[in-house]
Amino acid sequence: MNSMFLVGIILFIITNIIMTIAALLSKKSIIDREKSSPFECGFDPFATARIPFSLRFFLIAVIFLIFDVEIALLLPMMMVMPVSNVQSWLWTSVIFLIILLVGLYHEWNQGALEWAN
Repeated sequence: MNSMFLVGIILFIITNIIMTIAALLSKKSIIDREKSSPFECGFDPFATARIPFSLRFFLIAVIFLIFDVEIALLLPMMMVMPVSNVQSWLWTSVIFLIILLVGLYHEWNQGALEWAN
């Protein structure tokens, strides 16, 4: 028990030292105006390079991520089914799917899934 605690402390110290060294070495000391400006074939840019980001695209990406995680959580449930109590497995998966379907209905009802108005 004591040796496990000592190993944990040593790993914590080594990790913090490596992260500190990496943070110190990755700092840029000189900011070059030419390197930080947008590049268009050697000419000055005609318009701003900072175009606005579509919030709808971000929302669709977050919704996709949520349902992607859902699949990652449902697949192991299929593997556990034969060795677990069928009734508890059924209630767990039904509640999980109902929560996700209510969330999907809410997003649909709020119009978050409409790409263009």
